[in-house]
Amino acid sequence: MNIALIGYGKMGKEIEALAPRQGLSVVAKFDIDNNRNGSGLNAETLKGVDVCIDFSVPSEVLTNLRRVAECNKNLVIGTTGWHDRLEEARQIVDKERIGLVYAANFSIGVNLFLGLVEEAGKKFARFEEYDVSIQEIHHKDKLDSPSGTALEIGKTLLRTSKQKKELLAGNPRGKIRPEQLQIASTRTGSVTGVHTVVFDSLADTIELKHTAKNRSGFALGALLAAKWINGKQGCHTMQDVLKDMLQ
Repeated sequence: MNIALIGYGKMGKEIEALAPRQGLSVVAKFDIDNNRNGSGLNAETLKGVDVCIDFSVPSEVLTNLRRVAECNKNLVIGTTGWHDRLEEARQIVDKERIGLVYAANFSIGVNLFLGLVEEAGKKFARFEEYDVSIQEIHHKDKLDSPSGTALEIGKTLLRTSKQKKELLAGNPRGKIRPEQLQIASTRTGSVTGVHTVVFDSLADTIELKHTAKNRSGFALGALLAAKWINGKQGCHTMQDVLKDMLQ
């Protein structure tokens, strides 16, 4: 199976290094030098490609998706910070009848972690004495804050909580309202990523924590998603990929 990399930064290079071990071949690479505003993506440059993997920048995601879809190629999008345009992406996918997998985080561990968070959220929601919050730490060069993963954790907890109704990103000015779920973000050094969910009461504190040691987890998850979406249609998430594997 052949893949193309859209975005050839740290994640692109990590995917390229790990692809052969997963039985995949990188046959095309696109970055700012040969794909400004999607200009490098066409039927000729994507010839022989089965699935594209996009780890570019948020502003380029929809343009890349349109170009790839026009070439009838499936796509995995690992770029974060663009999900406010998800409905537009769905329309492109449906119109061109391609397959797409997107996620805030492609790490297999993070996606299993989200399942644990959901189960914990349901249990703690039965006891009103427990409050909940989210803490996340990333390297100083990360573009988005809060991270896409932290936002996904927040959405998961909002679905399970009886009290929390809205996300509060960053440091509050004064006391927060009971219905607000705070996400505290720290940017420092070269931290790959740490996400912690805190359930707190007067009696005790329970923490669920995921720590990424390196980028290989994200890369392996993206490669797994690429193999899964090959030959499929429609919009899917990494949760859909794992559900298939866990059945």
